[in-house]
Amino acid sequence: MNKFVAGCLFLLGSTWVSLPAWAGWHGDTQNIMGTVINVTLYHTDDAKAEQAIAAVMAEMRRIDQQYSPYIPTSELSLVNELAPKATAAKPMPISAEMVRLIQKANHYSDLSGGAFDITFASLARYYDYRKGLKPTDAQFKELVPQINYKFIHLDTKNNTVYFDHPKVYIDFGGIAKGYAVDRGAEILQQFGIANANVSAGGDSRILGDKLGKPWLVGIRNPRAEDKNAVAITLPLENCAISTSGDYERFFIDKDGQRVHHIINPKTGKSPHGIISASVIGPAGFDTDPLTKTIFIMGPEKGLALIDSLPGFDAVVITETGKVLYSKGLTPP
Repeated sequence: MNKFVAGCLFLLGSTWVSLPAWAGWHGDTQNIMGTVINVTLYHTDDAKAEQAIAAVMAEMRRIDQQYSPYIPTSELSLVNELAPKATAAKPMPISAEMVRLIQKANHYSDLSGGAFDITFASLARYYDYRKGLKPTDAQFKELVPQINYKFIHLDTKNNTVYFDHPKVYIDFGGIAKGYAVDRGAEILQQFGIANANVSAGGDSRILGDKLGKPWLVGIRNPRAEDKNAVAITLPLENCAISTSGDYERFFIDKDGQRVHHIINPKTGKSPHGIISASVIGPAGFDTDPLTKTIFIMGPEKGLALIDSLPGFDAVVITETGKVLYSKGLTPP
């Protein structure tokens, strides 16, 4: 466990968080779910604080084992293998948690007119950002038509699923980390902890405040050479914040275009116009998919969607460097 120095600014994925004075504060950082997991909390009992942090990290590892597309034995991998072979007459049984994840994803697909769609992976799994490779023209032609969340048939009463087409493939990369930080916060609350921050990459769930002061969350400047540069600082408490950027996983193709990990379901390609989107709301399970939704819908439609959702706000940075805010964050 680590004790933190007062006044420092700590990087949590795409955001920076101001940490409180060290007395009574505990924290740990581990690499899980292909990202950096950080837990910071206040508790006067050191032993209980360590138990709480260990419980959160164990939950993060469990979620990774269940929903990583890179683990052949994960439930997600099994669904991608078996659901395309299942039928309405003989659907695939799945866990209640898997049902909840798919149901939430489908909710945002409906809300956004398909801008958020976990079947994006039908094509997107063939991008290789480390090697700078796109899917082939033949893969685009064959697989873009397979991107359609309506091909997922979910039975929430019987906990079953089947896919309409053999090439449909789902991925929770746009929602799982938000869900994970919420689960971490729930575990901390079970330990009686009221002041904490749980983060997984660009997703954070904040419990309470810093004993009378807000958490200061800084959104990274997407194009600054200094990766520690902050574009905007927000005072937050008792909420979730998610940030997605086109700088997280990307390469520059032969035409000089930035190819990043957020994929437009309608084209199978990276959208342009936005370089960073942050959403603030009650839960990471919602703010996480909404950041991707804004990227796909674009600044105007994306912010209009956020403005229609009570309890949510957003900060968008466009590729021209303009910073846009939802109505709740706009000065009067």
